[in-house]
Amino acid sequence: MSVRSGSPVNDARIAARPDVAITVRAGLIGGFVGGVSIWIYEAIVWVGLQRLMPLGGIPRNATGLAFGKAAQESLGALAYVLGTGIHFFFCFVWGVLFAFLWPYFRRRGYEATLVALFFAVILWIVMHSAIALVTSDHPNYLDPNVVIGGFMSHLFYAVPVALVVKRLMSETVG
Repeated sequence: MSVRSGSPVNDARIAARPDVAITVRAGLIGGFVGGVSIWIYEAIVWVGLQRLMPLGGIPRNATGLAFGKAAQESLGALAYVLGTGIHFFFCFVWGVLFAFLWPYFRRRGYEATLVALFFAVILWIVMHSAIALVTSDHPNYLDPNVVIGGFMSHLFYAVPVALVVKRLMSETVG
């Protein structure tokens, strides 16, 4: 879906439309809330219960997934900053995408949390397919524990996104 028309004047007019600005704002806020929620889930489950990584491993995890564990280790403290940036960049992108998709499903009478369940699965598949394409240094995505754990963590992202977007857009965008 493109909002560019090819003309800078028209692009500015589209960007200045209140409904587009509200949609982007709702998506950014929803993406932030979802990004924090998924990290809380990972801290409780991956760190606390399953002991898969130390608490400090959460922010740098995205660096390792994107560039491999060797790159993550070689970056040292920068891996935390880069991983946090990667994490929230995608949280914002997916949040804004959900905000633009939400009116379509709302008009058809779907509940936001139901849409979020499917959105979470699609996100996990798309993101981890991309990770598998760019690096061979990733978890075994054919392992049922990795798949179920990934789907669960993405549910803890997508449901808050959906609820925030639904709330912020319910009163403002027709």
